[in-house]
Amino acid sequence: MRPERGCMTLSVTNTVEQRSMEPLAPLAGDARALVDSLGVELAGEKIDLPSFPDVAMRVRKALTSEEVGIEDAVKIVSAEPALAARLMQLSNSVTLNPGGKRLNNLRAAMARIGLNMACSVTIAFAMSQLRRAETYKGIEIRLGKLWHEAAHLAAVSRVIARRFTTLNADTALLAGLLQCVGKLYLMTRAARFPKLLADDAALERIIAEYHLRVARAILRNWDMDTEIVQAIAACGELTREHAGASDLTDVLVASAALIALGPDAKPDEIAFPGMPAARRLGLDSAACSVALAESRDEIQALRQALNV
Repeated sequence: MRPERGCMTLSVTNTVEQRSMEPLAPLAGDARALVDSLGVELAGEKIDLPSFPDVAMRVRKALTSEEVGIEDAVKIVSAEPALAARLMQLSNSVTLNPGGKRLNNLRAAMARIGLNMACSVTIAFAMSQLRRAETYKGIEIRLGKLWHEAAHLAAVSRVIARRFTTLNADTALLAGLLQCVGKLYLMTRAARFPKLLADDAALERIIAEYHLRVARAILRNWDMDTEIVQAIAACGELTREHAGASDLTDVLVASAALIALGPDAKPDEIAFPGMPAARRLGLDSAACSVALAESRDEIQALRQALNV
């Protein structure tokens, strides 16, 4: 796992609480205009990502509908060569092809990957295209960085879910991927406000405050599974407690914390003080170190497949 060094020893909860107590200057100008428009959009709850390729929704519906078979999904995917290539790449990766038997046709590739994973890669493909849209010239680097982070979170979430829970690992991957949709939306909206783009502090403040609410509205509009929508809506609650076994929100919270530690974290840094999600998952320094070391190739393969 090779993220940028995050310098966080998971006293992160205290840091967030301290920041929330600091007085904030009122938003003005372009920042206020964006926030005011967001209020209207959230009230309507019909928010969608602009320039979002229709192929993603068509493939998702094909893969999740009982009335549509894999042959129909293959036909839809075949119309997008770049997407088909990504699915082939993932099907032949070490993650899903440990035996080394390479596939050379799309139908076999999608059968090996499974419908949930194919759906995730398709949505990843569509979301990543935003940074290539002519409309967003000037913010493509920011969109690319955001997407890189989303792909990383998705890959680590899948590993954590598979190794430390009984949850569906591919659902965790999709949830990690979709956690960024609110940030993507806000960044595309901010592109209309040049002065706001030049004010990093104001933009980061708006994204931090609104991105999970926006993500929930978008995912509801997409008819995404309730489990995923609820998990993403709650993943900002780092001190969240709940009864029973670990859930999808716990996976997202702990995975983000692991990534923030960076690649060179010492065992005593992976202590997770004040993070109930890590406690429920049974994560400690030894378990995390072993899991991430053994899953390094898997994480890298997933990141490459998602980072189109």
